[in-house]
Amino acid sequence: MVKTIGNPLSWGAGAVTGAGAMIAHGSETMASQDMALPEVRQLSTSDLWDALREGFDDLTTFRSDVLMMAVIYPLVGLTLCFFAFQQALLPLLFPIAAGFALLGPLAATGLYEMSRTRQAEGRASWADALMLMSSPRFAPIMTLGLYLIALYAIWLYAAAWIYSQTLGGLAPAGPIEFLRLLFTTGEGWQMIVFGNAVGFLFALTVLATGFIAFPMLVDRPVGLPVAVATSLKAARENKAVTLTWAAMIAALLALGSAPLFLGLIFVMPLLGHASWHLYRKAVHFPETK
Repeated sequence: MVKTIGNPLSWGAGAVTGAGAMIAHGSETMASQDMALPEVRQLSTSDLWDALREGFDDLTTFRSDVLMMAVIYPLVGLTLCFFAFQQALLPLLFPIAAGFALLGPLAATGLYEMSRTRQAEGRASWADALMLMSSPRFAPIMTLGLYLIALYAIWLYAAAWIYSQTLGGLAPAGPIEFLRLLFTTGEGWQMIVFGNAVGFLFALTVLATGFIAFPMLVDRPVGLPVAVATSLKAARENKAVTLTWAAMIAALLALGSAPLFLGLIFVMPLLGHASWHLYRKAVHFPETK
């Protein structure tokens, strides 16, 4: 049967209406009956570049569909600019912006679905991403998403504690004074070094547990334990490639964050689609070629 495409509001309303029932039904698929892990392949740096190239191909194919979904990211940038003028929130400006990347695998689930549908059917649109909400796969995806949200909250708490132990006692009066203290005092450099080290551990945790698990849960009903275990195994058996992928993500997000996060309209969909193709390169199921 040929699918028809309505407008975003009608599709969204239909998806949300069925989401509640699907979450209840999806709890039955939280754990798969088959607990065997799929085969994890050895990756190389060339696989990362191939994934980015294939992700770019998806991005240019979907164009307006993806850009419509990604417009939320510059809005985050404008919100952060507002925070910059609030003295009480100023020390958390960078942790909020940097920590936003921790939610990237959850935010990209719709993009995974679009890439999956395009591979399977030769076409896809934003409607396929929205209809994921009415799938039984939605429950384990959201459960893993809550884990990322919890990590994000813990990261912000850790960042606030680091600030209180370093620059907190100097009480900067505004953005300019904060930057001066940050880069010209020992306390400021302690905050930079310690904060980035702790942030790296949070980012590495998210990457190891989610860079395979999220697209795998979108791809098939394997169950949450199998998806997370496969992601950890892929990261463990491809340590160098995983760290390289983390560095590439950080570099692209840094480029996309200026000016005013407008570059994220392009960078976030690119990384989302590329992550799907990287998952397909990393994981092999016996029944697939």
